[in-house]
Amino acid sequence: MRTKTERKDSGLKRKLRSKHKIQSRTDRPRLCVYRSNKHIYGQIIDLSGNSLLGVSSQVIEKDPKDKGKMDLSFRAGERMAKLAKEKKIEKVVFDKNKFKYHGRVKAFADGARKGGLKF
Repeated sequence: MRTKTERKDSGLKRKLRSKHKIQSRTDRPRLCVYRSNKHIYGQIIDLSGNSLLGVSSQVIEKDPKDKGKMDLSFRAGERMAKLAKEKKIEKVVFDKNKFKYHGRVKAFADGARKGGLKF
C-alpha cells in the first residue's frame, strides 16, 4: 500500500510534467481544471496569469436527466465553451493539473470540445 507522501509525490510529478508541456505552447490561453469530491471547476487563464472566465458545477442547474457527477461535469464543460465563445476565445491549451485524464476531467474536456473549444 502506498503511503500518503507517495501519493502526493505522484500527483506533484504529474502536475510538473503537464506544466512543462503547457509552457511550451505559449501562444494560447490555458483551460485549467480542478476537481473536488463534489464539484468540478474550470478557468481560462491568459498568458500573464489573469483569469479571463470561470465556471463551476455548483452554478449549473441540475437536470432530471443527469445521472450524477459525470453528466454535470460534461455540462460544465459545455458551459465553459459557450462563455469562451462569447469572449471570442476559440483555442486553448488543456491543463488537467495533477488529475488523470479520466472520468470527470475527461467528461469536462469532452463537453468543452462539443461546445466548440479547440485544444
